[in-house]
Amino acid sequence: MNCSQLFKNKRILITGAAGTVGRELTGQLMAFQPAELRLMDNNESEMFFLMEEHPGEDRGCYLGDVRDYDKLHKLAAGVDIIFHAAALKHVILSEYNPFDVVQTNIIGVENVVRAAKAQGVGQVIFTSSDKAVNPTNVMGTSKLMGERLMTAANLLAHDGECFFSSTRFGNVIGSRGSVVPLFLSQIRKGGPVTVTDRRMSRFVMSISEAARLVLESAARAKGGEVFITKMPVIKIIDLAEVMIELVAPKYGFDPAGIGIELIGSKPGEKLFEELMSEEEVNRAVELEDMFVVTPAFRSIYSQIDYTYPTASQPCGDSYVSSKEAPMTKDQLRQYLLDREVLDTMDGSLPREMV
Repeated sequence: MNCSQLFKNKRILITGAAGTVGRELTGQLMAFQPAELRLMDNNESEMFFLMEEHPGEDRGCYLGDVRDYDKLHKLAAGVDIIFHAAALKHVILSEYNPFDVVQTNIIGVENVVRAAKAQGVGQVIFTSSDKAVNPTNVMGTSKLMGERLMTAANLLAHDGECFFSSTRFGNVIGSRGSVVPLFLSQIRKGGPVTVTDRRMSRFVMSISEAARLVLESAARAKGGEVFITKMPVIKIIDLAEVMIELVAPKYGFDPAGIGIELIGSKPGEKLFEELMSEEEVNRAVELEDMFVVTPAFRSIYSQIDYTYPTASQPCGDSYVSSKEAPMTKDQLRQYLLDREVLDTMDGSLPREMV
C-alpha cells in the first residue's frame, strides 16, 4: 500500500506535533488529504504557531502530555493512525532527570498503546533513535524500551486489527538541539567552533527525509518491526569545516580566522553511531532503501507474515557509522546546499541558541 492510499480520508493523531519531526509530519501528511489531523503537544507557544501555520477545520491543535492517559484516550477516539513523536530527547537533561524520562518515554509509550487499543486505532508508528542501539545513557535506554513495548503490543492484538511498529532515526541535521544550530551560533560570534573528537562520525538525514521515513514505514509495516532508513555518514570535524567555509563570510568573518577547538567527548557519547547491532542483523532484512528488523522472539509473532513487496535479502553486517565511508567535504557541502539546511536555520535559530 502506498502513502496516498494509506492516509487519504483517514483520521490521524500526531503526538509531539510541535517538535521538529512532528511539525514536518504534519506538513507532509496534509498533501495526502487526510480526513482529519489531530495535533497534540505540551508546548503552548509552539502549538499556537503550528495552529497559525495550518488553519482549517480538519486540523485540530490540542494541548496535552503523553503522561496523561485520559487525554490520549479522548484524542484517539475515531482515529485510524497514530504517529507517536513525543519524547524527552536531550541526553544530558535525561541524565539529570531520569524519572521524568521514564514517565514520558516509557510510561508515555504505554499510554499511547493502551489508548490505541481501547479506541480501536488501526495502526501506531513510534519514532525511535539510534541511541536505542547498545544504549549508553538514560535517553537511549528509554527509547529501546519504547521499541520493545511497541513490539510487544502486537501480542495483545489477537484480532490483527491494531498493529504497532517503530522507526529508528539517525541524526536529523538542523533539528533543534542538534550540532548544526550550535555550530551556526558559534560561527556568528566569530568562533571558536567546538568539536568533541576528530574521529566522531554520524549518520545524517534531513528533516523532510526523517518524516518521509516515518510515512513510508507506516505504509510497509506489518507489526512489531523496527524500520531503519539507509543514510549517508559524515565526520563531525568535516561538518564544522564546511559550515565555517559556507557561513562565516555571511557575517563578515574570514573562514581562515575561525578556529576549531577540540573539547573531548561528553559522558555517554559514542565516537560512532549504531543504527543496527550485530545481534539485530540476524533477524533483519534489507530492502532497497531501508532495513527492517523483525522481532527477536519470532515464534511469539508467528501469525505475522514478515515478507515485503520489494525484493529483500538477509543483512550482511551491522549498520555502524565507523564502518561506512563518510561523505567527502565536497559531497557534504552539496548535501547541505541541496537540502537548504543552512538557509533554513540562518536567521531563525532556536531561542536558546540566539
